Amino acid sequence: MTQLTILSVGATGSIGSHVVAEALKAGHAVRALVRDRTRGAKLPQGVELVVGDVTRPETLAAAVEGIDAVVFTLGSDGAGASGARTIDYGGVRNVLTALKGRPVRVALMTAIGVTNREGDYNRSTQAPDWKRRSERLVRASGLDYTIVRPGWFDYNAADQHRLVLWQGVRRYTDGPSDGVVARHQIAQVLVASLTSEAARRKTFELTAEKGPAQTDLEPLFAGLPADLPGTLDGYLDPANMPLAGESSDVRHDLEAITPS
Repeated sequence: MTQLTILSVGATGSIGSHVVAEALKAGHAVRALVRDRTRGAKLPQGVELVVGDVTRPETLAAAVEGIDAVVFTLGSDGAGASGARTIDYGGVRNVLTALKGRPVRVALMTAIGVTNREGDYNRSTQAPDWKRRSERLVRASGLDYTIVRPGWFDYNAADQHRLVLWQGVRRYTDGPSDGVVARHQIAQVLVASLTSEAARRKTFELTAEKGPAQTDLEPLFAGLPADLPGTLDGYLDPANMPLAGESSDVRHDLEAITPS
């Protein structure tokens, strides 16, 4: 298997820590972006720590230097619309900008129900909208990517580990009935996608159903269509976020990230 140098953005979070462990297990070199070295002290030995802040673009050059791939597991942790815009969206924008078009593989974690604009959660926080805009940046960047929209973390039962990859899901309850999946399995999918041709340029919801975990993820990736070329949204996403209705700042970010 191809060995990569992977930048983990969100490495100290509840999913990012699993990403780090999974990447090391797979034999990859791991670089963790941390706001200070104290925050990275709990990460495993052998992880390279690079100090930087996704909200401060001037601090990101060293983090992206020489990497082959980046895994985003950012979360604004209930910080409302401002946090969602600054971290969930702005963090992705700033790291992609720091790459300056270098050809790296991207794995981005957002969330199940990210296309639900009318739900109470989106109305109160705007977090799904901003996560969806971060997806659009990744697609517009021209980089190879996989976008994973996991269900509710660790709400799965003890016998519920058979992964299911969906597209066009319309489960909009803002609760675990939308879908559940274990944190460590989210990390496995994110890391595996980085070296999978079958996962290239695909967007999907990720949940688990009753049954044992699969040992080979390639058939799951291969069973999905890729996102349509030249589009900003995922395959089968509803057309409910027209670009013409976006702010000038958002449209500018998309223009700036799109290769000339």
